[in-house]
Amino acid sequence: MVSARVTPNFTLEDQGIIGLGHVYYNLIEPLLIEEALARKEGELGKGGAFLVSTGKFTGRSPKDKHIVKSTSIEDKIWWENTSAMSEESFDILYDDMRNHMKYRDYFVQDLFAGAEPANRLDVRMVTELAWHGLFIRHMLRRPSADELVDFVADWTVINCPSFKANPQRHNCRSETIISMNFEQKLILIGGTEYAGENKKSVFSLLNFLLPERGIMPMHCSANHAPGNPVDTAIFFGLSGTGKTTLSADPSRILIGDDEHGWSDRGTYNFEGGCYAKTINLSAESEPEIFATTSKFGTVIENMVYDAETKELDFNNDSLTANMRCAYPLEYVSNASPTGVGGHPKNIIMLTCDSFGVLPPIARLTPAQAMYHFLSGFTAKVAGTERGVTEPQPTFSTCFGAPFMPRRPEDYGNLLRKKIANHGATCWLVNTGWTGGAYGHGSRMPICATRALLRAALDGSLSNGSFRVDQNFGFEVPTSVPGVADLLLEPRRTWEDRAAYDEQSAKLVSMFAKNFEQYLSHIDDDVRAVALG
Repeated sequence: MVSARVTPNFTLEDQGIIGLGHVYYNLIEPLLIEEALARKEGELGKGGAFLVSTGKFTGRSPKDKHIVKSTSIEDKIWWENTSAMSEESFDILYDDMRNHMKYRDYFVQDLFAGAEPANRLDVRMVTELAWHGLFIRHMLRRPSADELVDFVADWTVINCPSFKANPQRHNCRSETIISMNFEQKLILIGGTEYAGENKKSVFSLLNFLLPERGIMPMHCSANHAPGNPVDTAIFFGLSGTGKTTLSADPSRILIGDDEHGWSDRGTYNFEGGCYAKTINLSAESEPEIFATTSKFGTVIENMVYDAETKELDFNNDSLTANMRCAYPLEYVSNASPTGVGGHPKNIIMLTCDSFGVLPPIARLTPAQAMYHFLSGFTAKVAGTERGVTEPQPTFSTCFGAPFMPRRPEDYGNLLRKKIANHGATCWLVNTGWTGGAYGHGSRMPICATRALLRAALDGSLSNGSFRVDQNFGFEVPTSVPGVADLLLEPRRTWEDRAAYDEQSAKLVSMFAKNFEQYLSHIDDDVRAVALG
């Protein structure tokens, strides 16, 4: 039996997925919430938000991601970063999952990944949970009713949390599975209710496909000046470094908060919504994001709330520090209606330095920009991945290693080419610790970070004076209006200067050791940066 807002001409049965119970095609938000409530998947919160817990998995499972090792893509994948699965194992997995799905109800959302029509990917998302359909309907871009009639998916994603993989039978690591097959244009997800796997599987796919078209896929947020899309800024960074918070500047137009492409035309959002962390969120510090938590259809994921009033507790991380809300982009008052901008004028690389060594902002040469892009230094913030309970220093190349199927140099060289062609200015911004390492210092004041970014984006920062950092050789401003001069010199913020020197030497050594893997793949000017 089929229930639908718009039933496409191309159905699941046409794809060989048969014997299901009810199939709900392209239900809109109120209907998805009704179905989710009827199935007791969650509760209705204030303003019509949907409150849900994802069970034991409250973050991504990067070690359970697999790519099928077929001849067409075998030589293009960064296998050191990706677990391989044989075609035979995938076929068994797919057969077992389809058998498991029989007689069960499923929800189908036919969606676009990409705001540029010429470069978008048409994605069919098949979900066992109604609220997953609501989530991905926020995250990707929604076709019109007319566009849905003749919708034929380029790729299909099937997410079946109740299906448990068998490591011996399916050639995988655990009961949780995320497997991508380029020959069948199919992604299978099982054994986890964490909704972020849906959006990141599509992002990983785009990260493979787009470089061959000369498009740079980026784990970044983006905004532009009001009435001036040419003045576009992008913010690279891992989860928890401030991509969503810093790009949601009310004085600029938000293009998107997490995933973008840089084409020959300019910047464009892959998504149609935002997936923001809500821990310690407040109306005072982030009013736009806070307001979305009580709007109709916003998915509130893994937050503690009052059983009677449904009042959210933004400071209670007993379920996870990775508590989040997912909402459509139009819930942000200054969001771009088109999801597109110009070529980036400024490129911000966000790092969360738990060592307390890096300055709050630094200007990078093109060679330094590639060095720090390939390094991708930051701290994994508590909760984002399973098992991370406090900040952990890490090097995540391209500020998104878990989502990069290709070799890092493929992305680094493409970014460098685009920077050279369009003359972008690059900045490294530390949103991590100052005055000491994690456990001793404090987080960088967000008001200072915002003041520094405003000065960088309006061009005034480039006209000021700079000093050369003794550890990394990049330029650091000596004075910025609204920011204490002391903050611009990390060593001065430490009570024990000798301890700072020891910590900075340790971090420089970590950078050098990590970058050894790239020395044979880079140009001389980047190698000179790496070797000091």
